[in-house]
Amino acid sequence: MESLSRAGQEMSLAALKQHDPYITSIADLTGQVALYTFCPKANQWEKTDIEGTLFVYRRSASPYHGFTIVNRLNMHNLVEPVNKDLEFQLHEPFLLYRNASCEYLICLLQIIYLQLKLSDFSFYQHIILGDSR
Repeated sequence: MESLSRAGQEMSLAALKQHDPYITSIADLTGQVALYTFCPKANQWEKTDIEGTLFVYRRSASPYHGFTIVNRLNMHNLVEPVNKDLEFQLHEPFLLYRNASCEYLICLLQIIYLQLKLSDFSFYQHIILGDSR
């Protein structure tokens, strides 16, 4: 997890709880990500208007994990529950995922901010595969 002061952690958690009161803690974060979507007609990735801080969090209600990108470009944040319908592929420095609507998306993770190690990715795979807490 990126280094945040105690006050910074509390402020971030309070801001996330305004959108979802079931969030209990921040599991991980990275300071700068950009979201891309795959366009099958053009056979290429296209940048969306979502860019900002990525938070991975724990919840006290199902689904017990989720992630959000707090958007710096506009007021529309990405909120994604982590459940059995979510698929991940790690290709550093990219994290690709597909959600239940089969919409292909990619988060550009700047490695300078977040070093995803295989053990970290295994943690996320573990929570996706059904560990309820």
